[in-house]
This record gives sequence, C-alpha cells and structure tokens, in this order.
Amino acid sequence: MAVPHFFVHNPPVFSILDAVPIQRGAYIMSKKSIFVKDGVNYTTPFMAISALFLTWGIAHGLLDTLDKNFQELLHLKKWQSSFIQVSLYGAYFCTAIPAGLYTKKYGYKKGIILGLTLFGIGALLAAGTAPLQSFILFLFCLLVIGAGLATLETGANPYTTKLGPPESAERRINIAQSFNGFAWVVGPLIALSIYGNRSHVEGEKMISIILPFALIGLSVLAIAFGFSRLKLPKIDEEDLMHAHGAAPTPGGDMEISDPSHPAYISKKPLWKNRHFKLGVAAQACYVAAQTGVFSYLINFVTDHDMHPRFDVQYGPYFLSLGFFLFMMGRFSGSALMRYVKPPRMLACYALLVCILLPIVSLKLGWVSFVALYGVFFFMSIMFPTIFALAIRSLGTHTKQGASFLVMSVGGGAIFPPLMGYVSDIYGMAAGFFVPIPLFAFIAYYAIKGYKIKA
Repeated sequence: MAVPHFFVHNPPVFSILDAVPIQRGAYIMSKKSIFVKDGVNYTTPFMAISALFLTWGIAHGLLDTLDKNFQELLHLKKWQSSFIQVSLYGAYFCTAIPAGLYTKKYGYKKGIILGLTLFGIGALLAAGTAPLQSFILFLFCLLVIGAGLATLETGANPYTTKLGPPESAERRINIAQSFNGFAWVVGPLIALSIYGNRSHVEGEKMISIILPFALIGLSVLAIAFGFSRLKLPKIDEEDLMHAHGAAPTPGGDMEISDPSHPAYISKKPLWKNRHFKLGVAAQACYVAAQTGVFSYLINFVTDHDMHPRFDVQYGPYFLSLGFFLFMMGRFSGSALMRYVKPPRMLACYALLVCILLPIVSLKLGWVSFVALYGVFFFMSIMFPTIFALAIRSLGTHTKQGASFLVMSVGGGAIFPPLMGYVSDIYGMAAGFFVPIPLFAFIAYYAIKGYKIKA
C-alpha cells in the first residue's frame, strides 16, 4: 500500500518499550506497536483524533450537571429536567444515519469538521438565547449540539479503529476514549461557574450559562478551523478492509473462513450479523444506563433522605470525582487489555455493576456512597469495548455499522425520564434499581452475544 503524503517526513518509529536488546547495537521487536500498520506510523493522526474526544467529553460533563440546576431554578421535577438528556441523545438518534451518509460521501475529515461546526453553533445559540429564560429554547439548542456531537462521533470513533493493526482496535479506541474521560472530569468543574453565579431573580435565572457556553462555542469553532488546515491520511474503502483484516491477498485466492480469526470478514448483509445486532442493543442499553447514573449523581448526594448529604453548590465536585474514577477505569482498562481479552473484562465489569447498584439503592450510608463511585469506575470501558466488538468483521459495511452504533446512543433519550419518574415517586435511591437489567444484558453480550457466527 502506498504511503500517504502526510508521512513522507514522518517515518515509522517505535518506542523503546517495543524493543528488547539482543546484542550490542541490535534490537528485535518484542511487541507490535498498536499505531503502526504496513510500516506506517499513525501516532500523530491518532493524537489529533483523540483531541476531538476532549471536546465532546467537556460538553457531556457540563450538561450532566445541569439537571439539578434547572430543577431548583425553574422548579422542575426530576423527570422534567431529564429532557436535557432527551434532547441531547434524541439528536444522536435522529442524526446518526444522515451523518453516516455524509461521512460516506465526503469522507471522515469533512464529517468531523461538520460535527464541530454544529457543536459550536449550538453552544453559541444557547448563550445567545439564555436571557429569554426559556427551557424549551435551551432544549432546541441542545438538539443542535447533539447533532454536532453525533456527526463528530460517527467520524471519530471508527477512525480510531483504522489507525493501526486490526487486532488492537479495542485498545486504540479505549485509549482515545480515555481522553474523553479526562474531559468529563473538566466539564463539571466548568459548571461550578454556573452553580456559583446563579440568580433567583425573575428574568435572570439562566444568565449564568451565557459565559461558559459562549466560550465553548468559540473554542469549538476555532478547533474546526484548525482541523480544516490539518493534513490527515485519507481512509478509503481499501483501508477499511485492511483495518478489519479483510485486505485481499496478492493472489486473491486465500479467504479466511474461521469467524474467530481476527482477519475474518463476514459476507452477510449488515443486519444478518448477529454480533452486530446484539452490539447495537447492548450499546443502547449501556448509554441509557450510563446517562441515568451520570445525570442523577448530584441528586443522590444532595437528597434529603441520604446520609451523608451534601450541599447542592458542591454537587459538580462530586460528579467530577465520579468522572475522574471513570477516566481511571478507562486508562487501567486499556492497560489490562494487554493481558485480558476485552470481552472477558467487559463481562466482569458488567456483573460487578449489577452487584453494586442494589447496594447504592439500599441507602447504606457511606457504603452506598462508595458503591456508586464503584459503578462509575466499572462502567468506564463499556462503550468503547462494545463499539469495537460490534464493528468487527463488517468489512465494507463498517461506516454504516458505525452510524447505527452511534444512533443507538439514542437510548440515553429514553431512560433518564423513566429513572427520574421512579425517583420522584419512590425516592432517589430507589431509582438506581432501574438500570440493573440493562447491565445484565451487557454481561450477556460480553459472554456470548459478541461471538461472530459464520
């Protein structure tokens, strides 16, 4: 395969960790780099793509703090404030397929730039309409932001799987998502300015969101401009086949028929692949459950029935701590996947979450408090691992499959109102019983559902 122009002055390099000395001046490669494929080093483009994960991580981290804020300022019930998530993730559901078609026609890079542009415009609209003090208008702005994030993820998520050997795709996407985890830690800290500058004066109740959203919007548009100037390798259909182990052999006679082989490519239509269909369902379950847990943590630690109970103004700190543990889970998970197969790790983590959630719901004081943070840690690897397992062996259906996987994020629009409704009636702690069946399905997918059938 020809070396892209971008790499002419960037020859492949290897870390000293990838080599061991056998005699003076001589080395052999003991481990294959996860960023080098066909002699080309993809580290630099991978870093550029990983930076995008920071941008939408900050958005999600910030928005998950706002439920409690609007509950107090606008006197909303929990299920009503959850329409923040309905708007954001509903946009994913509506936009993912058009975003995939756009990416297929114009390429990954233009898809990413479009996503950043929509994201930036949505944030600026939120800042500009805040003085009108309309929750409905704010939800519309979130639809625009969500459309941008969906378009961004449609391009960026599968890109990470292409920038290196196919057998290490799960590790690369987990590393990229680790940067996303760091951004989720920063997002709630930005929200401190919203909580700290709130006004209960009529006509000024949403004034505190203007500055942070304006800064985010301008920053994202600046990133979009910078990205348009950045040279990235073009990923075409042949590269897709290479990345998923489907590159034709020189003679064209060899064909891998073993579904367990990493280079196997399914000949079935997209929706005839059982591991993909179940992967879409598992991803929808995960995002639904994750969104509920993230959105209601501040409600949990500030609930009047909880002991210990903390003041609302400190809520973003507790969410930031949860996201920090989430990030640590991503980094440690990426490292552990060098020694433990991703499906096995996914199964163990999902089962542990199923054990921890009832402990959270039983209101056992500090034990429940710690258990909730354990849920954050063990959820960490689920999205990227499910994504990578579901997209395996799809060959030329990869882009379309990625769009449906991003579309499944729409599960986050359905579940928070249900969890909020249960919490409004039975108490916040009881609401954490609701996600258990979703994590149980994820465990099933990790144990059996991910396996590719011939």
